[in-house]
Amino acid sequence: MSHAHAPAPTSHRQGGPRKESPSKWTAFAVHTVADIAAAFVALWIVLHLSGADKANLFVQYVEDMAYWIAGWSQNISAAQNEHLILALNYGLPALVYLFIGHGIAARTRPGRVTGEREGRTARQPLAG
Repeated sequence: MSHAHAPAPTSHRQGGPRKESPSKWTAFAVHTVADIAAAFVALWIVLHLSGADKANLFVQYVEDMAYWIAGWSQNISAAQNEHLILALNYGLPALVYLFIGHGIAARTRPGRVTGEREGRTARQPLAG
């Protein structure tokens, strides 16, 4: 028995066509890269402070990634305290990546001034 089925309606949530601007995807990519960079650096700080075994392959990988990401800020201070040196050499770059990455993403994202993301225009008040 053969039944003719009407095609299911496609909506945005069901994988329908997406009509989003390239700048939105650029903002998403910049935001994500900044978060991943900061996460590697933060993970290295946690592993270092917790005394993780530096012979472990995972710990070595995280340390190498964190050093590569934060290499520009190494030896930024001549402090004698190991925790302060770690905070300046790795914590500062993590914060810089977060602030700059999120700032660029916010500027790149469409509708940031007009309220387009919330589904309203600049002259319409918030429903509430």
